[in-house]
Amino acid sequence: MSDTFNRLAPFIQEYIYHHHWTELRPVQIAACEVIFDTDAHLLVAAATAAGKTEAAFLPIVTQLYANPTNTIGALYIGPIKALINDQFARLNDLLKAANIPVWAWHGDVSQSHKNQLLKQPKGILQITPESLESLLINKNNDLTRLFADLQFVVIDEIHAFMGSERGCQIICQLQRLAKFTKKPPRRIGLSATLGDYAMAEEWLRSGTDRVVITPKIEAGKRQIKLAVEHFFHADDAVETTAYENYIFNLTKSRKCLIFANNRTQTESIIASLRQIAAETSSPDIYHVHHGSISASWRQAAENAMREPNCPAVTAATLTLELGIDIGHLERVIQLESPLSVASFLQRLGRTGRRGDAADMRFICAENELSPTASLPELIPWQLLQCIAIIQLYLEERWIEPIKPVKYPLSLLYHQTMSILTAVDEVSPAALAKEILNLPPFAAISQADYLLLLRYLIDIDHIQKTEQGKLIIGLQGEKVVRKFQFYAVFTESQEYVVKQGGIEIGSILIPPPVGNQFALAGRTWEVVEVDFKKKAIAVKQVEGKATIYWRGGSGIIHTKILQRMRKILQEDTEYSYLQKNARQRLLAVRQLARQVGLNQQNILPLAKDKCCIFPWMGTLAYRTLERWLNSCCRESLGIKSIGGINPYYLTIKLEQDKFQRLYQEIISLRDQKITPEYLISESEAPENQKYDKYIPYPLLRKAFAHDYLDIQELQDQVLLW
Repeated sequence: MSDTFNRLAPFIQEYIYHHHWTELRPVQIAACEVIFDTDAHLLVAAATAAGKTEAAFLPIVTQLYANPTNTIGALYIGPIKALINDQFARLNDLLKAANIPVWAWHGDVSQSHKNQLLKQPKGILQITPESLESLLINKNNDLTRLFADLQFVVIDEIHAFMGSERGCQIICQLQRLAKFTKKPPRRIGLSATLGDYAMAEEWLRSGTDRVVITPKIEAGKRQIKLAVEHFFHADDAVETTAYENYIFNLTKSRKCLIFANNRTQTESIIASLRQIAAETSSPDIYHVHHGSISASWRQAAENAMREPNCPAVTAATLTLELGIDIGHLERVIQLESPLSVASFLQRLGRTGRRGDAADMRFICAENELSPTASLPELIPWQLLQCIAIIQLYLEERWIEPIKPVKYPLSLLYHQTMSILTAVDEVSPAALAKEILNLPPFAAISQADYLLLLRYLIDIDHIQKTEQGKLIIGLQGEKVVRKFQFYAVFTESQEYVVKQGGIEIGSILIPPPVGNQFALAGRTWEVVEVDFKKKAIAVKQVEGKATIYWRGGSGIIHTKILQRMRKILQEDTEYSYLQKNARQRLLAVRQLARQVGLNQQNILPLAKDKCCIFPWMGTLAYRTLERWLNSCCRESLGIKSIGGINPYYLTIKLEQDKFQRLYQEIISLRDQKITPEYLISESEAPENQKYDKYIPYPLLRKAFAHDYLDIQELQDQVLLW
């Protein structure tokens, strides 16, 4: 450590002494060695709270201190505003004694603050991909002045970007930015939840000729407290339920984060906890944190969570999942199962950051079982998924590999329009050359791109001038001039909710005047709706109401489904299961044996209905569903196909054809099927934000390769 410590800038050494650090952590020493002694990119893959942020910035700041730049010297890209706010505070503290400013730049930062940076670009810029896109478009003529001396690009939580169009957007942005820098900046990726380092290294170095070094860091032993409990609850419950009281007692007088898989759940549980607190004369310590809550209310929740020795409970979606240090967090509660092992580890990592044991409680609830419920409705899928995710980590330390996007067509449209907007006009050949040289578009052929450009000209998103140059068309102007254009993910046009002049948040559909709804864990009554301004005036009222947000279900990996099946087949007792969860698992194991679910994949439900339990992940399930619809509907006389992806499929057909259904699926092992065969000529699935501006043949190609998986389906059928 002493050698590394002595190489750090003097003010950093002072900072370390002042904060009573007894040592540099292994990841920090390893990162310093890579930054100081090589010219490589760096991937810092280490457990949560291992000191990754400091591992990146201690050597970066030392380099910037020793070799001051005349422009922005380091660019930090974070996935969410809350993480940037958190890192901004930490870096500001570190750099107080140095002449290296830190700038936060995102939608909640004031324009006056941004103008200061534009006037004197120096130091470290912390930014979201969306705000970086805005800079590339609106400050195109200033990019050399802003970034010519850029030395480092830090990408935090890279697992949150890889395998998504947003991650592809970052690679495009860095490639576009490289035209304005004197030399290519070094990239540093940070993550606590990577399963495949090689894939992450390949993503990090995209478009560059530098190697990536990933130091091998021995993970320290960490004490973990886990518990899983299960509840039944009635749909028409008026009084607070055992489920709600259980959560109230787990969080009472503590600092806790409650993670839910959608915004609706966060609102519902906080409203319930606040109601119980009022009934028991307990203090109101409850907050909600998600993308539809206003910046000031989100900040209030973050501040409450950081306040030392003060109980606070916040229910959040993934907005507080990523990297944020919120101090001495005593407990994390997960409602239902997370979608992935990676998400479980991220959420677990919010607690136990000060040397204490990490404490995480899973709570699964399902409706009371109806006497008329069918077999798949009798299975506690969320409970099984919780156990599977925990076991995969405990037994194998397995984390999902991230599948790259082959045809990011929505981004292809977005970057085409972004570059055109930035430069005003460009020749078709120059535009095609720039776009097709961006690494995420390696699979896009010149013919594919020409098809897109012709289509965009046809729908007036692009126009061709008399000189043969391309410019933004009238219809394209309507898209690119909205601030929502900077994001490649879909943002719903929501109604802003205000009490007086204070913004509370936003909702998708305005209730009628006089009706009540929940937001920020409180109940509001609609006073007035301004449809033109998309604004709702409200007053706060007592009681409990609901609000509903639509949300995607995400991708679940095949290995999780396989482990869920094994849980049903084995007799293993899991020490972290609480009383109700143990009883529920015992009951469903008995049911599985009675009906043969632990041995067969297809079981009868009624005389003309059966259920397929594929035990395969989201993409393979989707492929099987399409194959049944395309290839078997007529031959087997299938009347309807239903189910819940990826857990089960229900098929309505004549009983004497159940065995033929099984044989047809088994025959999949040897069939040579292309994914394109499963998509009809009249079909053009739109899954991403700008897919509506993509010609149908390209959409079909993208869906076939990025949303279906023939190989995985055939591999899984081999196990039947």
